[in-house]
Amino acid sequence: MLDYSGIIQKLFGTDTQITGIRTVFGGDINAACLLTLSDGNRVFLKENTKENVRFFETETAGLSAIRSTGTIRVPEVLETGICENQSYLVMEYLEAAPEKKDFWECFGRQLAAMHRADPSEWTPGGTYGFMENNFIGAGRQKNNIRGSWIEFFRDCRLDAQFHRAQEYFDTSGRRAMQRLLDHLDEYLTEPVFPSLLHGDLWSGNYVTGPDGYAWLIDPAVYVGHAEADLAMTELFGGFAPDFYDAYREANTILPGYMERRDLYNLYHLLNHLNLFGRSYYQAVIRILKMFQ
Repeated sequence: MLDYSGIIQKLFGTDTQITGIRTVFGGDINAACLLTLSDGNRVFLKENTKENVRFFETETAGLSAIRSTGTIRVPEVLETGICENQSYLVMEYLEAAPEKKDFWECFGRQLAAMHRADPSEWTPGGTYGFMENNFIGAGRQKNNIRGSWIEFFRDCRLDAQFHRAQEYFDTSGRRAMQRLLDHLDEYLTEPVFPSLLHGDLWSGNYVTGPDGYAWLIDPAVYVGHAEADLAMTELFGGFAPDFYDAYREANTILPGYMERRDLYNLYHLLNHLNLFGRSYYQAVIRILKMFQ
């Protein structure tokens, strides 16, 4: 069992004790808990096997990348490491406040600002990918640097997931997928400039923070086309209309986005197919048929 007390005393000193432990449910990758400390502070702790420490190392790198843009807030990681054959990540606990009246408008403007921030710290100027591979949920995410967005999305997103999902496809499905890969440049466009992306931006990966505004969590960051982040927000129900209105006021969305949106989300549906099984197969096939 993970030595919570040892980790906390290493961080805050030997006088700090744990006065409460509450299990936090909702994730399907890591165990998580809220620790209440003797000084009244609280911290959030996630744990996994020591072999999966890369989950936490890449999460830390992703949160750091988003924070460095100075555009939208993320929780501070206090420490990550291995203890008692378990990997762990300790971060600040965000006490949720009521949403501010302009919550969604602010969220849209902040995401647009993040997408406009210079991403050259994480990839050479004008290229796509990230400084290391990371994870999309529990799935491995390939971030090899490419000079073209279309090339990157084909090689490191669709093709990488498709190869993992071969067992689900019959001959016609494989043929349809290969045709899409071969003709991807007929459907996608290069962005005006590369953007740092959260990478997995659905409703479960933001929280309302103590300031009443959106804070991003659980990133799968890379440098790509801003449209891919925007598309993901629409995959599982979408955000409030004010979010999209504010985003469009702050950042130009090129014509044809609505047609490209499903291609971006094909990546996430393939990932879900690989992680959770055949229940996502028909959604994948539906999109493939749209581009034949």
